Amino acid sequence: MKILFVVNNYYASGNGLSASARRTVQFLKQAGEDVRVISGKNHEAEQPQPEYILEDFRVPIFDKLIQSHGYKFAEVDRKVMEEALRWCDLVHLEEPFIIEWYIAKMAKEMGKPITGTYHLHPENMFCSINLGGWKFLNNTMLRLWRDLVFNLCSDIQCPTENVLERLKAFHFKARLHLISNGIIPDPCIRQDEDDPNRPFLVAMIGRLAVEKDQPTLIEALRYSRNASRIQLYFAGRGPETENFKAKAMKLYEDGIVKYPPVFQYHDRQGLRELASKADLYIHCATVEVEGLSALEALQQGVVPVIAEGDLTATSQFALDARSLFPAKDPKVLADRIDYWLEHPEERRRMGYEYVQSTEDYDIHKSIAALIEMFREAVENPL
Repeated sequence: MKILFVVNNYYASGNGLSASARRTVQFLKQAGEDVRVISGKNHEAEQPQPEYILEDFRVPIFDKLIQSHGYKFAEVDRKVMEEALRWCDLVHLEEPFIIEWYIAKMAKEMGKPITGTYHLHPENMFCSINLGGWKFLNNTMLRLWRDLVFNLCSDIQCPTENVLERLKAFHFKARLHLISNGIIPDPCIRQDEDDPNRPFLVAMIGRLAVEKDQPTLIEALRYSRNASRIQLYFAGRGPETENFKAKAMKLYEDGIVKYPPVFQYHDRQGLRELASKADLYIHCATVEVEGLSALEALQQGVVPVIAEGDLTATSQFALDARSLFPAKDPKVLADRIDYWLEHPEERRRMGYEYVQSTEDYDIHKSIAALIEMFREAVENPL
């Protein structure tokens, strides 16, 4: 099967959507599928480049903000799109943006089957300009995505139950498939620390952005009994970096914590090593379609504390209520942190239960299910 992946910025580092697309394409190829990508060019290296290259599109006024999230949009090029469509048997859309809308219309005219993955909510975008809570705006945008892009698809991958239920509620026409984006199975490299006097390493992994809500963790330490022994570690980068650094350093300046908070960007191996050393992994995001960074951390035997909310699906990875807290509630988060830090044997035991729980999200299972979805789209297009 010749599958064309459509994505604005396939090679962006530090962007979960792009990383997921690259991983999916890699494993589809390993499974024997013929996959090509149409995308903007790779600005981070001369090679590799997508098979079909589109020029960059700069969004007036918001371009700097968009790039601070590690993202770029691509420009419509009908000639390049026609070449890509002539080659493929099936078109797979990774986003609901302008190039996807344009290429989906062309694919319909050419009789090509179309599928898609729902990777982000409108709130992921509008949180950056403090409009994430404006339901009318976000719901209107979701309906536009539905009518202009997703309803051109016969089948849509929903990474989580949370996403599937939302798309059902908005009456998407396509067949909806519950298929995780999946993670690469990594062995656990954790080595338990026995030094009773060492600081507790409490890590949070993800873009430094409004919807990831790092400030709730920072505020939680003002309520924690163990704050003076905690070393906060924020792994990521993004538009709120300086703002969040200032908030975290205020804890140190006020004497709440004894160890200066760390802000550092890591590659995949660096994140794996960080998770293997961390005592707790905190996930505060208020808007999250899946949250694979959490799953990748759990592979390393770290116990999580995860926010629960209407638009964050990551809470599905928690094995019990001790690893959950209401989104944006620093007091309950502090209680959860204190419980786990004060019960080291239980934390160690549960850490290895979390390792086992990640086996259900093996990317090989996801790829097999995705290939079945593609075959259904080809054999039975709507």
